[in-house]
Amino acid sequence: MTVADHAADVVVIGAGQAGLSAAYHLRRAGFANDSGFVVLDHGKCAGGAWQYRWPSLVLGKVHGIHDLPGMAFGMPDVTRPASEVVSEYFARFERTFDLPVRRPADVTAVRRAGERLMVETPAETWEARAVISATGTWDRPFLPYYPGSFAGRQLHTADYRGAEEFRGRRVVVVGGGASAVQLQMEIAPVAQSVTWVTRRPPVWRDEPFSENWGRHAVAKVERRVREGLPPESVVSVTDLAVTAEVRAARTAGYLDRQPMFDRLVPEGVVWSDGRFAPADIILWATGFRASIDHLAPLHLRTRGGGIRLDGTRVLAEPRLHLVGYGPSASTIGANRAGRAAVREIGRLLGK
Repeated sequence: MTVADHAADVVVIGAGQAGLSAAYHLRRAGFANDSGFVVLDHGKCAGGAWQYRWPSLVLGKVHGIHDLPGMAFGMPDVTRPASEVVSEYFARFERTFDLPVRRPADVTAVRRAGERLMVETPAETWEARAVISATGTWDRPFLPYYPGSFAGRQLHTADYRGAEEFRGRRVVVVGGGASAVQLQMEIAPVAQSVTWVTRRPPVWRDEPFSENWGRHAVAKVERRVREGLPPESVVSVTDLAVTAEVRAARTAGYLDRQPMFDRLVPEGVVWSDGRFAPADIILWATGFRASIDHLAPLHLRTRGGGIRLDGTRVLAEPRLHLVGYGPSASTIGANRAGRAAVREIGRLLGK
C-alpha cells in the first residue's frame, strides 16, 4: 500500500465558491489547518473559475454573486471585470479566515486505501478520512459532435477573450444559454454577420433574475442527481432574462435565433432543407460538464451515467461529498452544500 506524504481528516478539492464554503464550515467546526483539513486548488491564484472569465464580462452583466459565509461581497464597481472583482473577494476570504489553501495542486486521482481515501497530485499524496470534491465544471467545456468538417476557426466560450477577434468575420454562435446571448451582443456590432443556432427555442423571462428563480433552476438539477443521471448545469435550466440590453439588441436586429444546423461543411453550416450559412468562426457556447475525472478510480457512476447522491454524500462512497456537482455548481447552491457536507462529515468522524 502506498504511504501518503501527508495526512488530514478532510481534504477539500477545489477553492471556488463551494470549496471555500466547505473550508469555512470546517474551520467553524474546529478542524485545524493541515492536520484537520487542507484545500487543494489547481488554480494559480484565488478566484476559482471566475479568474478565467473573459475580460469584457463585467460584474453588472453577471446574474448574481452570492456572499460567501461570514463575509459580505459588498457593493463593488459593477463596471469592473467580474474575473478581477470575484478573485479579489475570494482571496480576501481565504486570508480573513486563514484557510489552508495549497496551489497550484492538480488532483489527478482519489482512491480507496483501506479505511482512508488517498488523494493524489503529481507532487504529493494526501491520506484523508473524508474528501469534499468541489471541482465545478470550468475544466470540462462541452463540444457536441456534428457530422462534417469545418475549415475555419472553432472555439468554446471558455476560450473567448473579447469581441475584437471577431471583427469583420462571419460567425455562427451555437447554444441557448446566457453566455450565448451575452457574447452575441458583444460580437454582433463588429462582426460581418452572426448566425445564432440552438437545439430548442430559447425561453425568455421579462422579470429580473432573482434568488427564487435560481432556486427553481437548482431544484430541476437536483431531481436528475437523485435519479443517478448526469446533471445538467444550473445555467442550462435557467431561462433567459429580457434586459434593457437584450431589448436594444433585438431592436438592432440581433438575437435572431435559428434551429440547429445538421452538418458542418468547410465554408460554414448546412441545414437539412439545404439552407447554408457561411462562417469564418464557430463559437460553441454549449456549456460544461462536471469535472470529476479524478474520481474515476472509485467507479461511482450509475448505469444512467451520473453519480447518485443523498444531499452531498455519495451513496457508493459515504466518505466522499460532492459540492461542485449538479445543483451546487452555482453560487446559489454552493454555500448550502458546503455547510451540509461538513455537518455530515462531522457526524461521520465524531466531531
